[in-house]
Amino acid sequence: MAERVRARRLTDQEGQRLQQIVRRGRHGPVRMRRAMIIMASASGTPVPAIARLVAADEDTVRDVIHAFNEKGLAALDPQWAGGRPRLISDEDIAVIVAAATTRPEKLGLPFTHWSLRKLSAYLARNRTRTVMIGRERLRQILHERRISFQRTRTWKESADPGKDAKLNRIEEVTSAFPGRCFAFDQFGPLSIRPCHGTCWARRTKPARLPATYHRTHGIRYFHGCYSLGDDRLWGVTRLRKGGDHTLAALKSIRAARPDGAPIYVIMDNLSANKTPAIRAWAGKHKVHLCFTPTSASWANPIEAQFGPSRTFVMGGPDHPNHTVLARRLQDYLTWRNANARHPDVLTAQRRERARVRSERQQRWGRPRPRAA
Repeated sequence: MAERVRARRLTDQEGQRLQQIVRRGRHGPVRMRRAMIIMASASGTPVPAIARLVAADEDTVRDVIHAFNEKGLAALDPQWAGGRPRLISDEDIAVIVAAATTRPEKLGLPFTHWSLRKLSAYLARNRTRTVMIGRERLRQILHERRISFQRTRTWKESADPGKDAKLNRIEEVTSAFPGRCFAFDQFGPLSIRPCHGTCWARRTKPARLPATYHRTHGIRYFHGCYSLGDDRLWGVTRLRKGGDHTLAALKSIRAARPDGAPIYVIMDNLSANKTPAIRAWAGKHKVHLCFTPTSASWANPIEAQFGPSRTFVMGGPDHPNHTVLARRLQDYLTWRNANARHPDVLTAQRRERARVRSERQQRWGRPRPRAA
């Protein structure tokens, strides 16, 4: 049996960035799939379920998780290339990145930000580790590490005093009780408007959507439930968020495990999710509520499941009203739950790819890079 792997705990900035990539779906397919893998793994989703989510091999999923644990968000953009040995080592690059992301004032220099000339001169005179590098190569390294010259901005971090305790609780239940662990969240607001997506079309002849200026249909929210053990996603569309709708969703989750044994539900720290009626019902029916920290909804395992729903249902078509959108969403959920790839099929495909890679390595002397 393969070793159980899991992405490390995300920081607030990492979680918000991954959530943005998964929900908006505007990045490349490799980047979006890797973001879904990292986000799902960090929230406790097991590797087989993640492999079915992104239609990838389990070994590929584990490779992405290991890469994220080593390199952070740089794992979203793998660098598959060969060539001669580098003159700048990884240790040198670490020194360059550390210096570039540190304000010169903290290093005792009389200016507030770096230029390439000033940074190159500082690295050449650094007593801890001297790095001789030209300005153009320095610019390339910073660009590869996604470090650019930009304006400062404000930032937001979870101020929840129980942040660590809540994240520890989520990690505990997803690791110890994956078969009895569920996730719930509201996805929205959903509005009736043309939403750009992707499709196959003739070159320079993309599919076009009409522009809208008057939106009279209002908004809706999709209340989704996800079972980590069964890898099953279901839910309904509601007019608003509310404690009564959350309680109805929790009852549907309890019905999925009618044996009366305890279950664990991960949900956002929203006031509508923890009303007195919900807490009383949960205590009576052995439903343990595990809340994510404030401003850290990326810790909810269902967040990674909303990305494909947004891409394949709301991206591209022009739904005439909310009734049609809700019907299309339910049709997709039915298809998604019925077409999960069987573990035996994934195992056979993994073995076949391993055989092909072995033959290719013997023939060419080295393995070729794999796609994510």
